[in-house]
Amino acid sequence: MALKATIFKARVQIADMDRGLYADHNLTLARHPSETDERMMMRLFAFALHVPADDRDGALEFGKGLSDTDEPELWHRDLTGRILHWIDVGQPDDKRLLRASGRAERVSVLAYSASTPIWWGGLANKISRASNIEVWQVGAEQSQALAALAQRTMQLQVSIQDGTAWVGDEKQSVELSAMRLNPR
Repeated sequence: MALKATIFKARVQIADMDRGLYADHNLTLARHPSETDERMMMRLFAFALHVPADDRDGALEFGKGLSDTDEPELWHRDLTGRILHWIDVGQPDDKRLLRASGRAERVSVLAYSASTPIWWGGLANKISRASNIEVWQVGAEQSQALAALAQRTMQLQVSIQDGTAWVGDEKQSVELSAMRLNPR
């Protein structure tokens, strides 16, 4: 018998001063049985970083991710179905990223593991020809602290200013900063 996904509910209040975006979102996250709290919370963080100001050009949605290799963790599709932004978390391989860069206008990766420098060292040259891929790294200590905020029902505040984010609930707050690994 296959294990089912665990459902998490999150009310996320975003104040992104860098983009002038202020919004509340009610999210439902399905955590795959093999997924960790850390990875799930990084998906939630990626949502907060990339959610568009309005749904005029389509909404940012969670994809099937681990359950389907043809879908990203998050994607922003316009009203015709064209993929505007493909977002992955973790350490996807070069074939997946190059395939995504051909399908989407923009591809973003949010890596968070302590092994990210090793992964990036083997990947950087392979994806250098794709100009629409951006790769970002969040420190492993930061992503692990973010994982500690995971609860089945969450109410989180995300504040972003000058490239630094603070994610917190009523008890604690975590500071996160993403460093771009590939040059513009």
